[in-house]
Amino acid sequence: MLKGKKIVITAGPTYEAIDPVRFIGNRSSGKMGIALAEACLERGAEVQLILGPVGIPIPMHPMLSVHRVESAAEMYRAVLPYADSYEIGIFAAAVADYTPKQVASQKIKKNEDSFTIELVKTVDILGSFGKMKQAHQLLIGFALETQNEIEHAQGKLKRKNLDAIILNSLNDSGAGFKHDSNKISIFDRYNNSQHFELKDKKDVAEDILNYIEKLINA
Repeated sequence: MLKGKKIVITAGPTYEAIDPVRFIGNRSSGKMGIALAEACLERGAEVQLILGPVGIPIPMHPMLSVHRVESAAEMYRAVLPYADSYEIGIFAAAVADYTPKQVASQKIKKNEDSFTIELVKTVDILGSFGKMKQAHQLLIGFALETQNEIEHAQGKLKRKNLDAIILNSLNDSGAGFKHDSNKISIFDRYNNSQHFELKDKKDVAEDILNYIEKLINA
């Protein structure tokens, strides 16, 4: 059912520069997003993979285009050209919420006992695409939570005009960043939900795509 579909996937972290050698980032490995890209390719889709800084192998495939980015702003600029053409957007990247207001041009030296960095919000990539979403497009988001998981995920689903959201919690052993496994729940705009046991991320990707195929027919 995904054969020939144009799919955009974001994956990995973003790094927000402090100076030429330091950054604000997170522990995302990109494994979930890359597993999703591979699963989409196996089902015959055309994939644009917008990938933050990760150190794991990227699949080679004639239907795959990889766009390497570093910051949230770069990720937004890389995704934007596909805003009108994508049919399914799967936004799995762990995008930084804040970025330094000013980036030092030279390495900051350790001279003071304390140091303050002023942060400003990054561009809301998922929210922006939710506002632009057209009737023929499906938009899927991710939520990684540590408390009030379901409440926060469902709030994000509605607030950002998503068709479904994938929830995983750092409270679940073996789930979240850097692991080869994940434990997810899916909530959709029709008030349906499905909960899954801990699985290898390749199997999780198949569960997600099976759910997306159900949404196509909803």
